[in-house]
Amino acid sequence: MGKKITTASPRRGVTAPQGFRAAGIHCGIKKPGLRDLALVVSEQSGPIAGVFTKNQVVAAPVIVDRLHLRQGIGRAILVNSGNANACTGAKGLAAAQKTATVLAHHLGVPSQQVFIGSTGVIGRALPVDRIVKNIPQLLAQLSDRGGPDAARAIMTTDLRPKSIALQDMIDGCLITIGGMAKGSGMIHPNMATMLAYFTTDASITKSALQRALSLAANESFNCISVDGDTSTNDTVLCLANGMAENRTIKEGTTAFQRFLTLLTEACQSLALSICRDGEGVTKVVKIEVAGSATVAQARQVAHTIATSNLVKTALFGEDANWGRVMAAIGRAGVPITPSKLSLSF
Repeated sequence: MGKKITTASPRRGVTAPQGFRAAGIHCGIKKPGLRDLALVVSEQSGPIAGVFTKNQVVAAPVIVDRLHLRQGIGRAILVNSGNANACTGAKGLAAAQKTATVLAHHLGVPSQQVFIGSTGVIGRALPVDRIVKNIPQLLAQLSDRGGPDAARAIMTTDLRPKSIALQDMIDGCLITIGGMAKGSGMIHPNMATMLAYFTTDASITKSALQRALSLAANESFNCISVDGDTSTNDTVLCLANGMAENRTIKEGTTAFQRFLTLLTEACQSLALSICRDGEGVTKVVKIEVAGSATVAQARQVAHTIATSNLVKTALFGEDANWGRVMAAIGRAGVPITPSKLSLSF
């Protein structure tokens, strides 16, 4: 369905769709020379969708984004790395709100159209003044070639930046989806220390975009696990600006299904990149479960296998100890008939 834009293209990642610019700079949160502040801006406001962590301990940026998502219109996404702004109380929430308000003032839009993200150390006060001070510089460096800089600026313990750009013809118009993500530790289904941001030039309704992102995330980011921990900051956002000038995509149409396929492919690509870049990862394993009564039961079995330390040690040691997989299946809490089970590696 989709055609991946070559990594040689300067317009890859979040700036691949029409009308998006990005930048990534050093603002002083990390050590000198390391980018730690990213910005993605659309030429025009449009629908935005989001899915967030299921952890009950929620970082300040997630609180702000959930509030802004009620309006469902976005213009910009501002992300810092090196500090999670989590478990920072009222001061942390005020700091998060301030960054959104200041950027919105510079852009001349309501603060509800600015979405923010933070990743890094939990429990430390966000150096909000450093961020605010560098917003003018960040705006000055915005470019339709700035996707790679933005992707690098959201990294923490990641070994490499993660970007994607896919295209497909939908209703006779070329639709592009760009994306960037970070994550290498605290990776587990239902989102983890993982941030992912997508842009698209598709014209699509708010409800259709939210539905598509929810489904795509469920088939990608919510299917990966590295260490079994779920973080406080997990966020996936998708901003659409309609600049492809296609017929507006609505739920229940063929165009929606094609857009969903494209977005799911983009999400799955970045999710796999996160797994490959996981802290201490030496192997990436795909678990497939067939023959279950329901999808939920299949997910539960796969989840139990994926989080089993005994299975992980067997894989690390390159010992195909299938008995450990059988044991994991047996304790998954799903009705099974052991005599009918079959395994293959």
